[in-house]
Amino acid sequence: MKTLYISLKAANLIKIAYGKERCVLKEKARKQYYVEKRYQSYRVILVVLLVWQIACTVTNATLFPSPVKVGEEFVKLFTQGLEGSTSHVTLPGHIRISLLRFATGYVLAAVSAILLGLILGSLPKVFQFINPILQIIRPIAPVAFLPFIVFWFGIGDVPAIVIIFIAGFFPILLSVVAAVQHVDGIYYKIANSFGVGKVKTLFGIVFPAIFTQIANALRLALGTSWIFLVSGEMVGAQSGLGFLIMDSKNCMRFDALLATMITIGVIGFILDGLLRFAEKAISTKIGFGV
Repeated sequence: MKTLYISLKAANLIKIAYGKERCVLKEKARKQYYVEKRYQSYRVILVVLLVWQIACTVTNATLFPSPVKVGEEFVKLFTQGLEGSTSHVTLPGHIRISLLRFATGYVLAAVSAILLGLILGSLPKVFQFINPILQIIRPIAPVAFLPFIVFWFGIGDVPAIVIIFIAGFFPILLSVVAAVQHVDGIYYKIANSFGVGKVKTLFGIVFPAIFTQIANALRLALGTSWIFLVSGEMVGAQSGLGFLIMDSKNCMRFDALLATMITIGVIGFILDGLLRFAEKAISTKIGFGV
């Protein structure tokens, strides 16, 4: 009996050790996969830059500058600003202004849309009454409101912030409403059984349950808001990345134009990565969406 007990215990220890070894191997394989995927992305970027440089070498590079020329202009924008421009703001200054406008409009849109979406989602009859109005306004491009916004608020930070707000508000609102309406009824039954109030149920139970859908809506709205930020700054501002694009076009500086476009794309990529990281951290540590 004692021999059997020792054998079972040894087998159990071997099984635990084998399970741990498998977990370690899986973690190593996962890290190796992401490293290879990252290197593959770098290789693709290098190939694109190489093809771009060769194309500019064998053709007329006046209207479409080479990567080397764009890189040189990027350094000048970063240190001196756009040559020939009436604005003396450097590229970091334009980036800082655009990010400040974006953060203001995006956070206002996210907070208000999530709160209103939770409320409307829990009041289906009210949403049924409001939904036709939302569906009429939603397809209108935020830039279409720009003449009214500039007329009401003038030229400056406010028009760009309002454009960002409009661009981000409707995708988040409708996604949150749809998510709330599809929450499993068992959550509400459990809340009623424990005597939990409607407000606590909404923010303490429903909100964590639909966190994944909210995070996806926030990522979608982030992309559209960043796009329309540039559009808003092209017309209604005297600074920012959108203004720098128009300024480069007016100065016929296509190298500066491409450098600014690449900067906008890289910043959008970084913002999306930060949002994904935040979503993963919250889901892992707090358990939202699980």
